[in-house]
Amino acid sequence: MKLVLCSASPRRREFLEKLGIPFEQAPAHLDETQRPGEAPLAYALRLAVEKAATAERPGAVALAADTIVVADGEVLGKPRGRSEAAGMLARLSGIEHRVITAVCVGRRAVAVETRVRFARLSEAQIRWLAASGDGDDKAGAYAVQGLAGAFVERIDGSYTNVVGLPVAETLQLLEEAGVALPWT
Repeated sequence: MKLVLCSASPRRREFLEKLGIPFEQAPAHLDETQRPGEAPLAYALRLAVEKAATAERPGAVALAADTIVVADGEVLGKPRGRSEAAGMLARLSGIEHRVITAVCVGRRAVAVETRVRFARLSEAQIRWLAASGDGDDKAGAYAVQGLAGAFVERIDGSYTNVVGLPVAETLQLLEEAGVALPWT
């Protein structure tokens, strides 16, 4: 069964490459706006399922994922500039937040939640992180594997989920969908 990755994420691509799983990349382009009243978990799951549906075809199975950051019940998406990134980082400073990644393989979807706690960040640290660009195009304006990782006090759950693809759960979905894994 051929695997199609419905994502432009370099991190998702790198995970699959490191595992030795062959795939083709076909990023999904759709409106990612959260619907009024849509709960964060339902939002992430809907996006993953809709992205996977864009690559449905005979002989192939689609892998799609969507990662969101949730602070005090509000979804923090990708920042639309460094000023917005600084605001998001200030919001995450000193608090625990949730990172939810929904993964869809074929027609089966699961969501994984990880709790992350940031140290209290000074204004100078927030400005520096935002100005670095390290969190550009990333949910919540940070990459745990990047500079912001220096300020993470605790992760409760899957590290790879926070990076953008919960690998253990994804492998299980791929196996169930009949994708040949390197060790099979």
